[in-house]
Amino acid sequence: MCGASPLPFNVLGFLFKPLEAEFGWNVQQVSVGITIFGITASLLAPVFGWFADRFGVRKVAIWSLVGFVLAFSSLYLTPPVLAGFYFLWFLVGLVGIGSTPVTWSRGLSLWFVRQRGLALGIMLVGTSAAALIVPRIAVGAIDSFGWREMFPIVALLPLLVALPFTLLFFREPAPHERPAELNTASGTLAGMTFGEAVRTRQFWFLWFSIFLIALAYGGAHIHMPSIVADHGIDRNAAAGIMGIVGIGLLVGRIGVGFMLDRFWGPLVAFPVLCLPAIACYLLTGTDSDLMMINLAAFFLGFAAGAESDLIAFLAARYFGMAHFGRIYGMLYMPFGLMSAISPVIYGTIKVQSGSYDPALLAASILFVLGGALLLALGPYPDKKGS
Repeated sequence: MCGASPLPFNVLGFLFKPLEAEFGWNVQQVSVGITIFGITASLLAPVFGWFADRFGVRKVAIWSLVGFVLAFSSLYLTPPVLAGFYFLWFLVGLVGIGSTPVTWSRGLSLWFVRQRGLALGIMLVGTSAAALIVPRIAVGAIDSFGWREMFPIVALLPLLVALPFTLLFFREPAPHERPAELNTASGTLAGMTFGEAVRTRQFWFLWFSIFLIALAYGGAHIHMPSIVADHGIDRNAAAGIMGIVGIGLLVGRIGVGFMLDRFWGPLVAFPVLCLPAIACYLLTGTDSDLMMINLAAFFLGFAAGAESDLIAFLAARYFGMAHFGRIYGMLYMPFGLMSAISPVIYGTIKVQSGSYDPALLAASILFVLGGALLLALGPYPDKKGS
């Protein structure tokens, strides 16, 4: 809940109007900040994954949380030039990726096998909680103190919640504590090397599926406050709608995680990823039917919750745990890259056409294509440490 994955994406949408009022920056220019953060973090994801494989998740997560607190808080100092704003987002991406599922998923997957899908779903409920809580904190901080103060206020979450809990309670299992299914006959972790994994068709089908889905979803999430504003809904109500996205995330993570332990993952994923296609269609136009908008928000959240579960779960099932951190980091890369680039695409389309409709209609197609790619993965390998 308190890491560099959910926090930036749940606050940026509320900065568009304040930054435009103070500096004259439009929605497209402001969106580039999250793009720089996302690209930087995504390119470093395999590196931090390798760190987690080599040095352990605990060390990587602790230092990344500390760096994230400092870097995110430093956005309070945003100067009146875009280059300075972008540089501060670059710093957030440079240090924050170790506080995301890139690291936590490895730690958790070493403890659980038979109920791994559900365990990952419960872990990732944290990002759902962020969608429920963080927008309200952000709006309250902006209304009470100003947009600059919002950054250190939100940074109290990793400082006062995530960091103490990690220091007190989080660790990976010792070799003798690991489930037997994860080990080879010699007692080492089973699984493919990074080189072996990237030579499989499953890796690239999964990579491109994540690419398409994140491209469709990232901008829809970031621009949701602005999208619903086009439907005549005010900022406080928009924060509530972001809460609906969070509820969808929560249900999606737990429900899909539960199903992944019982059914073939791609068969679970395809119908789930068709739901946001429906959501994007419902969000087109300017109709102010609140029930339809809430339903669309729920569908988007549900599918986003499913995808985060799927990346970690399918990586473990198809490639094993021996080099999970680096492999997962490489699979997280398209998720982070497209989540970062997508808001700029949505913003550009909005600025140039005056409407989000073309982006939303294209996104509905991408969701279906991304889900269909997963159906080509084939059966799970018999023995990959999962």
